[in-house]
Amino acid sequence: MHLHLLIPSLFWPDSSLTGIYQDLSLPALEGLLSKGAVEEGRIREVEAWLCDTFGIAKQQDWPVAPITLKADGREIGKTDHGYWLRADPVHLHIERDQLLLADSRVFRITPAEAEELTTALNRHFAESCPEIAFLPLHPARWYICLQDIPPPQTHLLSEVVNKGVRELLPYGESSGTWRKLFNETQMLLHEQPLNRVREANGAPLINSIWFWGGGIMPVSFQSDYTHVWGNHILAQALALSCGARYSALPLEATVLHGTSPSDKHLVVLDSLEGKASYSDAYGWRESLKELEKHWFQPLFAMVKQGKLHQLKLSVLGKKGNKDFTIRSGDMKKFWRTTKPISVHAD
Repeated sequence: MHLHLLIPSLFWPDSSLTGIYQDLSLPALEGLLSKGAVEEGRIREVEAWLCDTFGIAKQQDWPVAPITLKADGREIGKTDHGYWLRADPVHLHIERDQLLLADSRVFRITPAEAEELTTALNRHFAESCPEIAFLPLHPARWYICLQDIPPPQTHLLSEVVNKGVRELLPYGESSGTWRKLFNETQMLLHEQPLNRVREANGAPLINSIWFWGGGIMPVSFQSDYTHVWGNHILAQALALSCGARYSALPLEATVLHGTSPSDKHLVVLDSLEGKASYSDAYGWRESLKELEKHWFQPLFAMVKQGKLHQLKLSVLGKKGNKDFTIRSGDMKKFWRTTKPISVHAD
């Protein structure tokens, strides 16, 4: 069996926090990283890595919107083969003179709330810009289909989380149009009664939209994976598009014991990413402990026992990406001594 783990933010992104790894007991993870062969690669966000891995070329943006559309329940028909754009609800707040963005990982939005807000937006734009119609297929994932309006060039939502948005707004030839829409939707959402209710309840306001991930549906998808596991919507959508099996992330790696020896699995372990993005050091450490217990320890044993012929860990980080490849024979290479995680993070 061949297993590929995609692990964003396995290494803490801020090297100045020197004590982040202190007193972490990670013998299985450190053993796997130390026994494997390592290759370094360029910095890529999760969405870019997934698209590239499944043979999807970057268009003006990485075409996340048309790909996730189907997984969110919308078939692209003959009348809407246009340019799809994600328009996700976000929360903006001022901190140290910066306008920071928070995504739906740190606030809850119900289907009814999403419907109420998009109805208000659509009512407004029906007169001034009828092509702008928000489609809330998922409470946290909204869509727009463009036919005539020039699409923007955008930054992935994952690139903007917990960062100042002013330097990361839509750019390119149509940037003026989309920056105006960005500002207009902010003003409209700020006025909504729903946000007064959320404010009274101590919930973050849904006070902006992030446009990103635009494109047309790719013609073809390519993948050697027979099974994709995870809770990431793009991974699910790509698996469905290329005919691979898809399953929600299991609680632990032992579930893979019952799969066929000829299978090739991709597992997206992204529980660390949100903690790292929001500088939640405690939460990140606790999540890493859970991964050690439920994933790295069983996988270390499977590789050592020869039940797992090849294990690959693709680690995505702010300083660069690293691929660690471990084969069952590598466990006998005693000269590859175990090194602490801090060494591998450098």
